[in-house]
Amino acid sequence: MSYCVNPLCLQPKNSNDVKVCQSCGQDLLLHNRYRVLGILGKGGFGATFAAADLSVEQTPICVVKQLKPDIHDPNVFKMAKQLFEREAQTLKIVGKHPQIPSLLNFFESSQQFYLVQEYVKGLDLHQEVKRNGPFTEAGVQQFLSELLPIMQYVHDQKVIHRDIKPANLIRRQTDSKLILIDFGAVKTQVNTVIAANTSENTALTNFVVGTAGFAPPEQLAQRPIFASDIFAIGVTCLYLLTGKTPKDFETDPHSGELNWRHLVDVSDSFAAVLHKMMELSVKHRYKSTYEVLDALAIAPYDEGMRQGLLTNPNTKQVNDAQKISAKTSPQSLPAGQVMSPSTIQTQNTIVQIGTKKSNYASSPSDGRVGSRKNYSGTIASKSMDNARLVGGDVQGTSGTKFTTNSFLAAYKQGQRDFAQLDLRGLELVKVVLPQINCYESRLNKCVLQESDLTNANFGHANLSFANLKQALLGNAYLHYANLESADLRGTNLTGANLKFANLKGANLCGANLTGALVTEEQLSLAKTNWLTVMPSGKRGFW
Repeated sequence: MSYCVNPLCLQPKNSNDVKVCQSCGQDLLLHNRYRVLGILGKGGFGATFAAADLSVEQTPICVVKQLKPDIHDPNVFKMAKQLFEREAQTLKIVGKHPQIPSLLNFFESSQQFYLVQEYVKGLDLHQEVKRNGPFTEAGVQQFLSELLPIMQYVHDQKVIHRDIKPANLIRRQTDSKLILIDFGAVKTQVNTVIAANTSENTALTNFVVGTAGFAPPEQLAQRPIFASDIFAIGVTCLYLLTGKTPKDFETDPHSGELNWRHLVDVSDSFAAVLHKMMELSVKHRYKSTYEVLDALAIAPYDEGMRQGLLTNPNTKQVNDAQKISAKTSPQSLPAGQVMSPSTIQTQNTIVQIGTKKSNYASSPSDGRVGSRKNYSGTIASKSMDNARLVGGDVQGTSGTKFTTNSFLAAYKQGQRDFAQLDLRGLELVKVVLPQINCYESRLNKCVLQESDLTNANFGHANLSFANLKQALLGNAYLHYANLESADLRGTNLTGANLKFANLKGANLCGANLTGALVTEEQLSLAKTNWLTVMPSGKRGFW
């Protein structure tokens, strides 16, 4: 079947053996090469069609987007055409990302503008939730770890998407990767010209790009910024967690914000990240995807520490200590509040419990939210040498070196905090250790090959000459870590925070750094090859 693209055609369906529409006389071969097969969607700006490219062998299927500006003034149309071509060139650059459909062609025909893009087969996230049900917190975090690096690439090209929503995110059938579609940049720029020649009310009504509920206030006021996309991503996360669209949520009558917290089963730390993504005030919202990735990288450690402090201790010393003073109990502190080290008298031991200090305000060193400024875990003991209170158990610290077996036994018993310890030479092959805290620990020459270290905290840790080959370090916190001469071949470092990490001589051949926080200068000190996936998602080059 051939489909007529004339918006006024009353009977657009035609048989394949005709060259012009039998209803309106429109030429059915668009731009002398595209046979339109059917309509995929229709809106105020135009329509989207599936088409076969007859100029290419095997006539591949592509997507043709029609933009139909209502312009009668020839001078205005000329300006709109120039803007269309300029913005299409921008989208051509954006389409070089492997998770954004390539822009194959663009042209003007019969005063209609057309974009031709790569066809992506798969379900969008709206369809996916309808079919499989809402995502878990882990599922949404995985979604963010994949989408945010794509968005950062888009923003680096000085492009604002303007229409992030579940229907514009497709899970590609061939490899299950997330694909971002349907940019509003061209539509906005072309209609800027039209709006300038239209009454104010009509312009505001017809030319705001975005979807109700997903677009923040500044975008609805035609002043979108990069943070506008972050707001829409946050609302998309709510849909993934609940299956509810923004109109299904109640709003706070005073602030206008969505009331959603009671409807989702997520950790407080992750909820805080989502809340800041959806702040109505731009002043209080994350300004960039880097800030969101930093916050997501740190959130699990904060949650783990908070839960560790709230865990009921199982040693007599700690039970006795908890009875001494409610003021020193972590339960008496709000989540996230810093607790000063407190000296607690037990029957035979005085143990000074040091807790972490964290500050998520902008750091002077990098100017971005989410940077960890300080972390302390000072322990003192009078009658027990080098005793340390960790998750309710007294474990050896600097004076007691873990063996592989004792380390695994401690982890099995629930210990997750191994900060500031001597862990050199441990052999932990194919071990599952997600969210482990090894902040400032010594792991020189440690073997962690093929281990699951997702969301682990290795901030300021010494991992020089460590074997991390094919390990899972997705979203790991490696801020200021020493990875000199470490073996990271084939390692998954997607979304990892490697800011200020020492990568001198590190082997990153075949590693996946998609969305990782790392600079080109850092990577220049490491070994990479054409199989290395850079932060942009491209293989072998930045």
